[in-house]
Amino acid sequence: MQSGLASERQTPEEEGAVAPPLALEAALAADAKAGQETVVLGMHTLLGVTDAFVVTSGRNVRQVRTIVEEVERRVRDRLGRRPLMVEGLSDARWVLLDYGDVVVHVFLEEARTFYDLERLWGDAPRLAWSTD
Repeated sequence: MQSGLASERQTPEEEGAVAPPLALEAALAADAKAGQETVVLGMHTLLGVTDAFVVTSGRNVRQVRTIVEEVERRVRDRLGRRPLMVEGLSDARWVLLDYGDVVVHVFLEEARTFYDLERLWGDAPRLAWSTD
């Protein structure tokens, strides 16, 4: 997200909260393919239908598709899970991978800025996922 909005926003942090295993794998997969500003939002108390959102973006359609492929491969290989549904892959502006307990959103940068899920779900705590 080029606008820098993410760094200007104050988002709640959940003390010591770590991303669920599937969200962790998805975030690491996105990071491995140069996903931009990857975040994991804790959604369990806000939605009740899913535990976490993973939000990331790519600079172009090719990178978005590469990130999606890596997330699917890594989650399948390491956790034995496949998405229940994949939406948006045909135009790759906003691809949604629904694993039930975790929903992965892979955006084209412009679409991420437009939809701004981090602001929409501003009350969601950011969960730790980085191995740093």
